[in-house]
Amino acid sequence: MKNKYLMIYQQLVDLIKTGELKANTLLPSEHELKDQYDTSRETIRKALTLLSQNGYIQKVKGKGSIIIDVNKFDFPVSGLVSFKELAEKMGTTPKTVVHELTLEKPSDFIKQQLKLNNKDQVWKVVRTREMAGEKIILDKDYLVKKYVPELTEEICEDSIYNYLENELDLSISFAKKEIIVVEPTEEDRELLDLDGFHNVVVIKNYVHLEDASLFQYTESRHRPDKFRFVDFARRSHL
Repeated sequence: MKNKYLMIYQQLVDLIKTGELKANTLLPSEHELKDQYDTSRETIRKALTLLSQNGYIQKVKGKGSIIIDVNKFDFPVSGLVSFKELAEKMGTTPKTVVHELTLEKPSDFIKQQLKLNNKDQVWKVVRTREMAGEKIILDKDYLVKKYVPELTEEICEDSIYNYLENELDLSISFAKKEIIVVEPTEEDRELLDLDGFHNVVVIKNYVHLEDASLFQYTESRHRPDKFRFVDFARRSHL
């Protein structure tokens, strides 16, 4: 039989995820949970420890356990995943709106980011991502034309990475990422639902092919309340 504390942990996780146990409220006390699940305080403490370790509750001395808002999308920092793949994994249906698709001569800034010369051209793609009717991400992509000869609005509405890998047979390999928090620009304010928010989280991606060619620079601009950026780290003991 599965350990009882694991069963209690999973039931509480389900209640938190469905909203039956609401974010920013107190979890029932150890004593209440002990009576509710007809078990020992030690078993409840094990379940609460697991909830704390996995980011569902925050134990506050003198108050109890506050439920953390999990209505966010886990966006892996160290992974290289498209927005469509992320949404499918989360079981959500996003809406992508393409605001701009142009083939242009890169600005000095983009030339520097992608290490381009004066002859190079880039596709500029500006898209917003909507979840539950709210515009929460602004993606600005720059793709080097010599690697991506054609691009259409239909492809950009669906998945650029799906097109690159399955139609163009490009092998996307790795990315260098930089994460910063900045004040919203006028464009952010215009294209995202930012009422009440004074910052956006920006992930800059420098994406390389298998032969190490740098072919894409992206700024993914996130409304801060809807995304948490996750990674796994283990301390090494030398």
